[in-house]
Amino acid sequence: MVGKPRERAGAVRPLRADAQRNRDAVLTAAREVFAEDSVLAPLDTIAVRAGVGNATLYRHFPTREDLLSAVMASSITDAVALGEELARTEDPSAALREWLVHLAWLLRIWHDLPYCLADAHVDPSSPVAPSTACLVAQTRLLLDGARTVGAARPDAAADEVFELVTALSWAIDRFGDDEGAARRRVLLATAGLTGGGWPEDDDGPTA
Repeated sequence: MVGKPRERAGAVRPLRADAQRNRDAVLTAAREVFAEDSVLAPLDTIAVRAGVGNATLYRHFPTREDLLSAVMASSITDAVALGEELARTEDPSAALREWLVHLAWLLRIWHDLPYCLADAHVDPSSPVAPSTACLVAQTRLLLDGARTVGAARPDAAADEVFELVTALSWAIDRFGDDEGAARRRVLLATAGLTGGGWPEDDDGPTA
């Protein structure tokens, strides 16, 4: 089982009721601003939306990466749970394929998120790094499962696959793919990883 993203030191101390309300307001505002603009939107904008001062925002989230990590936490937990369910209920080839499609769609949720995740993936000190590590670990489990039945290249590393999917999520966002187009893009781009065959129950890429 893949672990949840780790809490940073000091983050688990109980907060006063007013401090908890402020923290929750900042997280809600951040989700809204990230969705409307980008994960690189000014933090001042988030503070104004939350109805708190900049000092309050930075007290709870000293850096943009701290805030992004907190906002992403529930999505990462849900994604890992889905990966575990796929491993239990699908054959290894389908489990890997569906995980890659889901992961690419998840990572495109906010503009510029792939940039931040790519930075965190190569920077272990980033507050976002535990989240990317969870996703890489789940990718590794499904990749290993697919390899046991000859449905994935033996020389593909989970880190490489995660980096590929991160790049695909950028393309999905920038080209405005809907879920169907995103699925076709991921299946086409990862055909070399999974043996090159197209799943029989899929329409395949459009011309």
